[in-house]
Amino acid sequence: MAFLAILGITTTGTAHAEYPVTFNFFAGIPNELLDPGGSLPGANDWSCKTTAAHPDPVVLIHGTAGGAQTNWGAYAPLLANEGYCVFALTYGALDVPWPLNALGGMKPIPESAAQLAAFVDRVRSATGAAQVDFVAHSQGNTVGNYYIKRLGGAGKVNRFAAIAPPWLGIFGDQMNVVRAFGERLGATPDQIDNLATMGVICQACPEMLGNSSFMNALNADGVYDPSVTYTNLASNFDEAVWPSIALVAGPNVTNDLMQDGCATDFSDHMAIAGSRRAAMMTLNALDPAHPRPVPCEFVPPITGA
Repeated sequence: MAFLAILGITTTGTAHAEYPVTFNFFAGIPNELLDPGGSLPGANDWSCKTTAAHPDPVVLIHGTAGGAQTNWGAYAPLLANEGYCVFALTYGALDVPWPLNALGGMKPIPESAAQLAAFVDRVRSATGAAQVDFVAHSQGNTVGNYYIKRLGGAGKVNRFAAIAPPWLGIFGDQMNVVRAFGERLGATPDQIDNLATMGVICQACPEMLGNSSFMNALNADGVYDPSVTYTNLASNFDEAVWPSIALVAGPNVTNDLMQDGCATDFSDHMAIAGSRRAAMMTLNALDPAHPRPVPCEFVPPITGA
């Protein structure tokens, strides 16, 4: 308990007996500390078979500096408890010692998307599913969309729940997220900043800048793939992905703003991937035929709980 408190994580919010669920953006940090490179409870069960209620496995795609465990401490157990087959990878990690190699999303997006493509093929083969659903955060949305639009993923992805998606590029400082993850994993500020100075950290960040040649090329045929159903989640308090960047309209798109009908939601770029409110919206995006109540409650920045 004291160890979790140091990390700023509470143990409230347990939803089911099978896997405890903690709504906090950093809820997966202890798992990475105790089992570097491992899998969260409920995730990456390669014997999992889908059901008629949830025929599509869910692939979790982390954001910049996130990972299979660090980004999805709330979502992996929640989705598993809901009956989904849940899978998460760490893509784009640098070949450096731990804990810095736990910071994913550092390599160029095409390289990361190729890793995602191989992972999706493995998930489909193991589960026998024709399609998967994506739940992505921040850079993970761009990686997921690049896979769909440029690496043959169209037809292999059904629903896409996009949390803070930088569809038109990022205009904020992603290094704040890199530092937040790195410091909670035990890396010193000097280690993180030295890597940044050497130009080997976050090669994906300049690609995601608004009006970059990469983003312009990716969106040249439109933001969305017509074969995928997208749900976008955004917040007025996001420092990196503003709602005007994330909530791009389209015929196969639903746009949800955290503050619509809930003035006490202060989600920023990190908290939006840790709050109960956003998680319930995500469940509804994956299974719109069985909508869940979406609570309006106080959502603090950074942690989301």
